[in-house]
Amino acid sequence: MNSPTPSSPALSSAVHSSIPVVTIDGPAASGKGTLAASLAAALGFHLLDSGLFYRMIGWKALDSGVPLSDEAALARLAADLRPRFEGKTEEGSEAIWLEGRELSLALRRQEVGTAASKVAALAGVRAALLQAQREARRMPGLVADGRDMGTVVFPDAICKIFITAGVEARAQRRYKQLIEKGLPSNITTLLQEIGERDARDAGRDVAPLKAAPDALEIDTTTLDVAVVLAQVLAYCRSRLEG
Repeated sequence: MNSPTPSSPALSSAVHSSIPVVTIDGPAASGKGTLAASLAAALGFHLLDSGLFYRMIGWKALDSGVPLSDEAALARLAADLRPRFEGKTEEGSEAIWLEGRELSLALRRQEVGTAASKVAALAGVRAALLQAQREARRMPGLVADGRDMGTVVFPDAICKIFITAGVEARAQRRYKQLIEKGLPSNITTLLQEIGERDARDAGRDVAPLKAAPDALEIDTTTLDVAVVLAQVLAYCRSRLEG
């Protein structure tokens, strides 16, 4: 993932808003992260994994003992977030550093994901992160992966995708990911946690998970990653060239 950096002060808002953005939203383990990374590589665009920011806040809260219900304290954690993206993990992805600690693997733990979902429902946390996410918009373009990228963060995105899949398919995908990373997991627990997370994400008062009215919706339950990528790439290129 490319580290988001603020836009140049010399860049006018008109020029900034003309930079193309592709948004990919969807529920947990729907495949949007894999799709976003592949799409960004194919288009030569920067990549924003917005969920990573909420995982960082969730990790910081768990690590420092901040209650997940303390909105003011969590918003302060969000405002003070200073991650670094430097070096490579054993898998070859960009390493994530926070407060001098390499957290690439820790941020993928299930308890951190659950904490991230809870803090993401808080208006103060989302407000603290909104501008940082928007500043990831850089030339030649951006692919933004999350849950409210097309509805709240980048409502003017030229191409919006909403990815979904059945709960059982998503639980199986997450289970496979965790096992491959050497992290303990239980499929029954995952099914329950993903169902609960869906309810939290869709039911929250601030920026609930939903497809933008102008988004292309794709159910990936029975689709291969390569098939979805080809469909989305063709759609986005038609929008970008049109």
